[in-house]
Amino acid sequence: MPIELIVLLSMLATFAVGIFVLKLPAGVALAFGSVVGALVAGYGVPVRHLVEGSFGFLEPILIIAAAMVFMKVIEATGALGTISHAMVTSLYRWPSLLMILVALFIMFPGMLTGLSSACILTTGAMVAPALVAMGMPRYAAGAFVAMSAVYGEIAPPINIPVMIVGAGVDMPYIGFEIPLLLASVPLAIVTAMYFRIRFIRKIRIDEVIAKLPEPVFKKHGWKLFVPIIVVVGLMTGIRVSPAWIPDIGVPLIFVIGTLSAFGTGERIELLSLSRKAIRAATPILAILVGVGMFVQIMTLTGVRGFIAVSALQLPEAYLYLGVALILPAFGSAYTAVSVLGVPLVYAFLGQNEIVVTSAICLIASLGDLMPPPMLLTVFAGQLVEEKNYFRILRGNIVPVILAIIVGIAMLIFADQVRSLY
Repeated sequence: MPIELIVLLSMLATFAVGIFVLKLPAGVALAFGSVVGALVAGYGVPVRHLVEGSFGFLEPILIIAAAMVFMKVIEATGALGTISHAMVTSLYRWPSLLMILVALFIMFPGMLTGLSSACILTTGAMVAPALVAMGMPRYAAGAFVAMSAVYGEIAPPINIPVMIVGAGVDMPYIGFEIPLLLASVPLAIVTAMYFRIRFIRKIRIDEVIAKLPEPVFKKHGWKLFVPIIVVVGLMTGIRVSPAWIPDIGVPLIFVIGTLSAFGTGERIELLSLSRKAIRAATPILAILVGVGMFVQIMTLTGVRGFIAVSALQLPEAYLYLGVALILPAFGSAYTAVSVLGVPLVYAFLGQNEIVVTSAICLIASLGDLMPPPMLLTVFAGQLVEEKNYFRILRGNIVPVILAIIVGIAMLIFADQVRSLY
């Protein structure tokens, strides 16, 4: 048995023991797996590599931290609650259109932060009671929120799994907007229609409004939306007109957006909100630190090269089957793409790498719904007070299968997808 395979199995076994037996946070389990892999390979405890790896995803970490603070601030100003209230009261007569917009609304925080959990903790929490009031069973409302959160993680402009893969293959985060839109928005629309047809008939608007946050638009007017306009405007400007608007970096854009929120809506306590935001994001930030260590040790010991060569030697049919079944089984998009994302991109050399990476990350993101952690499923269950989290997971079987089919189709027809734009 090759030493690289022994090292890989020891790392994965340590990670599994940490998650299943010791019940450690995923980030800590990844760090322990990294140390064990280095020991098995004969490198001892390479502190320099562990520290260097922990900073491997510093940019995504800064983006997540700054974006979570921004989302907490605009939630506190009343902007998100006002948007959700206006959306429901304006469109309740057209349930299909309303459900599509609710899905996009849930996705919004994930699009800006790259975090699926941010969707559930902010916009998902706002609309979940309203979905139940519309007539959806609690498990179905939780499933819809969780699935929309997955699409939010995939949709542009910020996609952390793609950034992780890009860092491994030296591919800049440029040109992903359209492939990621194709991998997320059509699926979100189909999922919204699936849940609407199955569960929603006639909406009793009075019951729904009672479950929504109070709007504050009459009190503050259009200035309520200034922070969102600032962030979206800067992100668009640096892409459309880089000569006039320099690329100041996504974290700084969110900092500017946060500071612009003062005086636009309800009173905000920045320090308190920042603490809450970082506390909510800490599990994900820890995973990124652990993933960085894991990838660094895999590189040091030759495991990444071994996986890449092995993937290239697989028959094509087995390669597609492995992508569909193994990536979601990791239980975390970040862990899946850190271990298999780079080798799979190399395995599909010859096809458009941007479309291939987008498709791989779409399928990997489904792992956020899956056991053992079932992160999104658990969060959604807590929102709708559904204790049987597997009911929520079962409620998403059809959308999950559809997402896998779309991801595999994008892999097979990557060059044809690229020719569409």
